[in-house]
This record gives sequence, structure tokens and C-alpha cells, in this order.
Amino acid sequence: MSQRAQEVASNLNSVEERINGACRAANRERSTVTLIAVTKTYPSSDVEILRSLGVTNFGENRDDEGAKKSQAVDAHWHFQGQIQSKKLKSISSWAQTIHSIDNSEHLDKLNRSLAETGKSIEIFLQLSLDSDPLRGGVGVEEILSLATSAMALEQVTLSGLMCVPPADWEYEMAFDQIAQKAQLFAQHFPASTSISAGMSGDFETAIRYGATHIRIGSQILGSRTYPQ
Repeated sequence: MSQRAQEVASNLNSVEERINGACRAANRERSTVTLIAVTKTYPSSDVEILRSLGVTNFGENRDDEGAKKSQAVDAHWHFQGQIQSKKLKSISSWAQTIHSIDNSEHLDKLNRSLAETGKSIEIFLQLSLDSDPLRGGVGVEEILSLATSAMALEQVTLSGLMCVPPADWEYEMAFDQIAQKAQLFAQHFPASTSISAGMSGDFETAIRYGATHIRIGSQILGSRTYPQ
């Protein structure tokens, strides 16, 4: 095993131990939490190492990187970045899950692109806690309407909500709000109860508040050495 592979394996083991600990503390089964290894800006060789270690879910924020790496490594690929309408057709060609849908135009365009190929895709709707337009996402009332539209589309499966807490919010407050809004959402859409929330700095808190999908990069692959 190369030095890099040993480093990644050690980091992954530490993260898994922390996930297991958080699940035990929350009285949850480990199987209820999906670990998505976020590989943005890291080389495909790192993805290959993680795949050899048993990781099956990978996340990318950029279409070009995701398209390239998904060709190199067969896995379940997630797109979680802000969406450009012109990129949707390409994103839907390699990603099996999209975490950042936040408007009906993107929903419709995605469904049309998928209908052309016969492919279906899993989506999360992006919830905003502070309505910051620079960060994407929408509030609860709008997201309920968006979900109703998503449920009517044949090529799309609605899994639940994704949320990135505002940087200036305290973790406990943010994830408590996410949990409350996800509970309300589930009352309207009981088949769409997944919660994509939690990253390298806060995933244990996210698990405690019910996150089903956590997106972790630097805790596994180390500090990024060039701009994101």
C-alpha cells in the first residue's frame, strides 16, 4: 500500500469510528447514514484509493470534475454544487443523485433531459435557513410547492431535503431547525424523509439531528492544496 493510500485509509477509519460513535449516541443504526466522500479538487487516484477501501458514494461540486472521475471510477456519484441550467444535461448523464435542486425550471429541464435517455435520477431539494441567494436553496413554503412539482415527474425520485447551515449559525441551532423543517416536510411527503446535511466540521451533530446523508471531504482526504 502506498503512503497516500495508508494516509487515506487511516483518515477514513477515523471518520468511520466517529460516525459509529455518533450513531450509538443517537441510538441509530450505522446503516441509516450514507457517507458521501467529497472528492472535489482531489485527483482521480484518490477516488480509486477510496473505492478500493469500500467507499461506494462520491460527491462532486463541478460538472467537469464529476464527468471525468465518474468515467474513471464506477460508483454512485452525487452532484451537490450550485446548478447552472446549461450544465444540467451533462450532470444528469453521470450523476445518480443531485442534492441541490432549488427551482422548478431546473426540475423541468432535468426531467426533459432524463426522458431523452430513459434514465431516472434521485434528487434532494435544497432548503435555505437564511434565504441567502448566494448560497442557493429556498424556504419551507416554496420547497413544499417544489416538492409537489417533483412528485409529478416520471424520471425523478424525490428523496428529501438537503441543507448547508449558514456559516455564522451555531451547529445545534442550525441542525435543530433543519430537523424541524424536515419533520414538517415529511408530513406532506412521507416517502421523502432523507436529510442530506453534515460535512467535515459538523457531521456528528448532523447525525444526532437525523441526517441520513453526510458529505465529507477534508477529514478523509486532507487539506486541499489548490483553490476549489
